[in-house]
Amino acid sequence: MTYKIAWLPGDGVGVEVMEATRICLDALKFDATYTHGDIGWEFWCKEGESFPQRTIDLLGSSDAAMFGAITSKPAKDAERELVPELRGKGLVYRSPIVRMRQMFDLYTCLRPCKAYPGNPLNFKEGIDLVVFRENTEGLYSGVEFSPVPAEVATALKHNSKPFAHFAENAPEDYAITCKINTRKGCERIIRAAFEYAKKFGYPKVTAIHKANVVRATEGMFLEIAKQVAKDYPGIQLDDANVDAICMWLLKNPKSYGVMVATNLFGDIISDLSAQLVGGLGFGCSGNMGQKLAVFEPSHGSAPKYAGQYKVNPIATILAAKMMLDWLGETAMGSRLEAATAAVIAEGKVRTYDMGGSSTTLEMGEAIARKL
Repeated sequence: MTYKIAWLPGDGVGVEVMEATRICLDALKFDATYTHGDIGWEFWCKEGESFPQRTIDLLGSSDAAMFGAITSKPAKDAERELVPELRGKGLVYRSPIVRMRQMFDLYTCLRPCKAYPGNPLNFKEGIDLVVFRENTEGLYSGVEFSPVPAEVATALKHNSKPFAHFAENAPEDYAITCKINTRKGCERIIRAAFEYAKKFGYPKVTAIHKANVVRATEGMFLEIAKQVAKDYPGIQLDDANVDAICMWLLKNPKSYGVMVATNLFGDIISDLSAQLVGGLGFGCSGNMGQKLAVFEPSHGSAPKYAGQYKVNPIATILAAKMMLDWLGETAMGSRLEAATAAVIAEGKVRTYDMGGSSTTLEMGEAIARKL
């Protein structure tokens, strides 16, 4: 079949790594139509909307999407960079990828972190980690207050004794971000992690949390993990506090395989795990729901490198491998990963982060030649 792929380069180096990835997909003869979608800082500045409705409509009619990177800036900077006629109109910048995840219920963020032989940036050889991160809830839910409305402060004052410590602050002198987790959200991401472990033969799943301090939301997450684990008697449930796992991953990374966490903690552990296998240039990511999935590198738009074709495109190329697998084109996905691994092992083509001088496109072309 011919797949409909939404092509969302975004900002900065996102455009460049997507170009290198397209070279590889074309070499595979992947049968797809690629439709460009507008997203990112440029459209915020000139339209006041970083995720236009036309791009939302495009995603709704696509089989999957490839996404490059976007620029995000603090609220005051975002306001200043709007075109003059849009300033002062109460427009608020929100991350397009966060909105996308919630709008299309892309609740699973899957981030594989594998140490490919020959990568000079590997912390240790043989690392094979997979992080399942809940993608739509937690501290990234977008429910925030600054300044804090009087009715919110009043409700907290009457319902939370610890809030007394903050109750005397003026509304503009503090801010509140809500960490919201649901039983449904916790259960489905934990179950997805166990299903993955079952399918690919991992002996345990590690639930990462902070239930000893953040007792309501993280406590619920841990309890649900224990309940779900009963449905998978052949797979061990391990659990760890998020601060401790950061230490243990550095000490014994091979002791872990599949890890699952709420949104923020999953984000943190994903980047730490990516650094163990070469850094964000190797950190691929998939945002997956029931009907749509969006695949991306986990790095940002790196404005200082934009236009130089300098950055490593392997994270985006491996994200394309994840897309192929999700679409059921597993043979193509395996070929793409094998070609990437071969180029890494040879060491003839290396981008600056790997100690070489090859360009973004030269890396893509080298992998395409292997194909």
